[in-house]
Amino acid sequence: MSRQRETNPYFLPPHVPPLEQHEPQHPPFSSQFPPSNAKNQTPHEPHSPGDSYFPSPTMPVSTRHSQPQLHSGPQPHTGHNSHLPTPVPPPRHQQPHSGSRPHSQHHRHSSGLVRVPTRRKTRPFAWLVAGFCALFWVMVIVAGLAILIIYLVFRPRNPKFDITSATLNAAYLDMGYLLNADLTILANFTNPNKKGRVDFHYAILDLYHGGHLLASSYMDPFSTMSHESRFQDVHLVSSQVRLSLEQSQQLKKEVDNGRVKFEVKGLFRARSNLGSFLQYSYWLYAQCTIVVTSPPTGVLIGRKCTTKR
Repeated sequence: MSRQRETNPYFLPPHVPPLEQHEPQHPPFSSQFPPSNAKNQTPHEPHSPGDSYFPSPTMPVSTRHSQPQLHSGPQPHTGHNSHLPTPVPPPRHQQPHSGSRPHSQHHRHSSGLVRVPTRRKTRPFAWLVAGFCALFWVMVIVAGLAILIIYLVFRPRNPKFDITSATLNAAYLDMGYLLNADLTILANFTNPNKKGRVDFHYAILDLYHGGHLLASSYMDPFSTMSHESRFQDVHLVSSQVRLSLEQSQQLKKEVDNGRVKFEVKGLFRARSNLGSFLQYSYWLYAQCTIVVTSPPTGVLIGRKCTTKR
């Protein structure tokens, strides 16, 4: 006697689907939830007599205190859907608008992470050059401050050169163009500094007339203390100095008028001593214009001197 197969889904054992030829067709429900692929289904378990008296575990059980479960995927079709809950389709992900950035959330989460660049080790040569530069600028600043302090304390000033008196002993022309002259001057070297001594290591005076060199005289080294004036006698003698015709006529005219004009230029090498370790040297340039009377007793009647460093 053959046993007729059960078609009612409530009396079927679990994981055993009903016959497909006896299932009622429901186009709207089946079109919305297509049957799952047969490859993803689990194999059927063997049928046991006791399984027909219990409901299927896959069937939803409504309780009083429990909420219906929302299935995120399609459920297999059982044939009798009047007691099944209405499935809810899975939510669709919102597509970003055309003008928005697709990775805005990624940038929002990754913006807090800042990648710190790796530090490279400085070479010893770079440190050496930087040390020398820093030392050089420190020395320059210290030297500048020292010079400023020395200037404010000592207030160094340049020595001055002047001609106190002059005597024209002789001035005549041989053959009308060869000059013979004898001039004695009293030079005055003044140290205007309140502190410190000035030493003159090199001193020479030149005598000019109309831009033409007539005589030169060298002086021995000497020193001047603070607020001291040192007088030096300088003897300038010219012998057989050839002059141009124009210069000869000009000199004769000045001698006849009693106002002979000469120029005295000096070059000096001086050194200021502001202490045992504070010494500095420099060059001085002096220029004087003097006017004397006619020889042989010519005296100084006018002068103008300037001293520059």
